[in-house]
Amino acid sequence: MRKFFQEFQAFISKGNVLDLAVAVIIGAAFSKIVDSLVKDIINPILGVLVGRAYSVCLFALLKDAPNYTGPQTYEGLVKAGATVFGYGAFLTAIVQFLLLAFAVFWLIKIVVTARTRIAAEADRLLNAKHKEEEEAKAAAQAAAPAPAPAPAPSTEELELLREIRDLLKAQKGTAVKDE
Repeated sequence: MRKFFQEFQAFISKGNVLDLAVAVIIGAAFSKIVDSLVKDIINPILGVLVGRAYSVCLFALLKDAPNYTGPQTYEGLVKAGATVFGYGAFLTAIVQFLLLAFAVFWLIKIVVTARTRIAAEADRLLNAKHKEEEEAKAAAQAAAPAPAPAPAPSTEELELLREIRDLLKAQKGTAVKDE
């Protein structure tokens, strides 16, 4: 049982799970903003265009409730048991969905654009740094003094080298004769 809780704690502590939890909370809050936008701003505008107070209240009565004498509103008729085709609520849900999808689209577009710009800037800076390092290296090599030429061998060294050469030739010649 302890291992189960340790695994659960490790799972919950992962960054992806915490990011998802934050996203759900922010999404719920954003959904309330969209709901308010649709209910308090867009629906009244649609209501004026359609000729009624709110588009949520748009409905068609398919079958009246028996012995119902209350208000002929969507909520009242539904509570009384009437069969109501509530297309206004459906239109409101579609508008809410479209607004939410539009906002999420722009949020993702902004994030992707920002990431692309940041990556391009990072590449530019890295390339500039690499170019500076190469230029500094080339300048250091150009500024370094050329190595001094090897001194010419003295006559004694030349004589010694000639003797070694002659001995090697003589040994090689005898090795060929022995074979």
